[in-house]
Amino acid sequence: MIAHPTVVEVLENLAYLANASNLVLYLKEFMHFPPTDSANSVTNFMGTAFLLALLGGFLSDALFTTYHIYLISAVIEFLGLVLLTVQAHSGSLKPPKCNPATANLPCQQVHGAKAAMLFLGLYLVALGVGGIKGSLAAHGAEQFDENTPQGRKQRSTFFNYFVFCLSFGALFAVTLVVWIEDNKGWEWGFGISTLTILLSIPIFLAGSKFYRNKIPNGSPLTIIFKVLVGAMLNSCMARSPSNAIANMATSPSPTPPSKEVTTENHDKVVETFESPSQSLKFLNRAVIYKPTFDALKCSVQQVEEVKIVIKILPVFVCTVMLNCCLAQLSTFSVEQAATMNTKLGSLKVPPASLPVFPVVFIMILAPVYDHIIVPFARRVTKSETGITHLQRIGIGLVLSILAMAVAAMVEIKRKRVAANSGLLDSTQPLPITFFWIALQYLFLGSADLFTLAGLLEFFFTEAPVSMRSLATSLSWASLAMGYYLSTVIVSIVNSATGDSKHKPWLSDRNLNHHHLERFYWLMCVLSTLNFLHYLFWAKIYKYGSNKRNWAVEMTK
Repeated sequence: MIAHPTVVEVLENLAYLANASNLVLYLKEFMHFPPTDSANSVTNFMGTAFLLALLGGFLSDALFTTYHIYLISAVIEFLGLVLLTVQAHSGSLKPPKCNPATANLPCQQVHGAKAAMLFLGLYLVALGVGGIKGSLAAHGAEQFDENTPQGRKQRSTFFNYFVFCLSFGALFAVTLVVWIEDNKGWEWGFGISTLTILLSIPIFLAGSKFYRNKIPNGSPLTIIFKVLVGAMLNSCMARSPSNAIANMATSPSPTPPSKEVTTENHDKVVETFESPSQSLKFLNRAVIYKPTFDALKCSVQQVEEVKIVIKILPVFVCTVMLNCCLAQLSTFSVEQAATMNTKLGSLKVPPASLPVFPVVFIMILAPVYDHIIVPFARRVTKSETGITHLQRIGIGLVLSILAMAVAAMVEIKRKRVAANSGLLDSTQPLPITFFWIALQYLFLGSADLFTLAGLLEFFFTEAPVSMRSLATSLSWASLAMGYYLSTVIVSIVNSATGDSKHKPWLSDRNLNHHHLERFYWLMCVLSTLNFLHYLFWAKIYKYGSNKRNWAVEMTK
């Protein structure tokens, strides 16, 4: 039953990451983007893909099931990849090649209809990826019975191996497919991705009769909007005792929830609340007073659901900076490796294959974490989870700080080698192995495993059932905001460091003339400040998933 979503995620991430990991070089070498523009274009593309996961999650909760959203999104991604494959295959759809005889003239950057075709293909892929990311993880997690300890443990294992499957697909993407793109042509790389996403559709459909699908309960955003607006309007109007709802006025503290009721197959859980809790008390105005308009009438359960969403948002915000660091894996780190000696014996390793290091490490660490670390932690802490979700996320944040410090020191070493070898202005590979870059990849890969798996499970388990797909999508939205923040920080850094006498830190076409090490130190400082911010919110957060269940209906 669960094998289908995990196998599908292997294929989907292979199709997506095969191009995303190498796209910065495709835009630079074949579409003739400047290095900074190509890096920003990649972060914008990847950021949009992950941000659109919110749309996929919203539609899964409000109108469709996660099952249908996956199928629609896979078709959209397939169409985008077809466009990219056709463009990569046809020379007439790309800008003319650079002429070595006119080296003093800049290469012609893609523009007009050719640029339109490029970005249409890319953002159709982004739309499809967003829908899949916003639905597939929640779809897999829905298959477990959360009313039993065994079911909750299995769900936790699922999230861990979901990240493992992401890495398994990435392993093939950044090795085999990237090698094919660099040696056989990009049309082959795009073509493989096209066939892979097409193959994932019948594999997903094969498990249709076994899937449990949550029945959509209407727009979660409507509930959030209604509670927030109702609380604000009621707080702005003068109140008299007659305005208060009787049973609320006489209940200053929350009464115990009613007894949980479950069916034999645990498919339906109902719990009601007679009065709102005392946390985020300003929202209680949405129910303790008569609504200004009938459309703003709220139930206590809806108010409590919105409170849960508001409480988890600070955790979401604190992970954006980590994902800003992860964005460097697809941009400047690839460009760094491209200047170094990438030979491994007689084999020349494509720079875009560097993510193989964190990918392999995640594939090793994921089962070790699930089968050794967590059981040991459960015995020590005597708790069901062993390591809490917030502790796991915090470990990832610390690892991202270390990763940026290591990246800065490696860049200092790389530039020192370039200077000592007299190759600062040369395009020849530097006499330093690309294995040095692998160090920052290992730290960032470890950070990704801890944080992403922790976020997915945290949002899914803590959010109300009616909003779980949307809440889980926040994990991917955090990635999106991280990529966008990377673009913003690069732009701000270049604006702040460039003047009539000095070039900006990150603007020269030759990476050896960048001050990338300073950029990495800046990221290290910002990540440290972000971690301190996270500690504040993690310390005051109180878990609620083991104390309450919301009404949910499932169908098979």
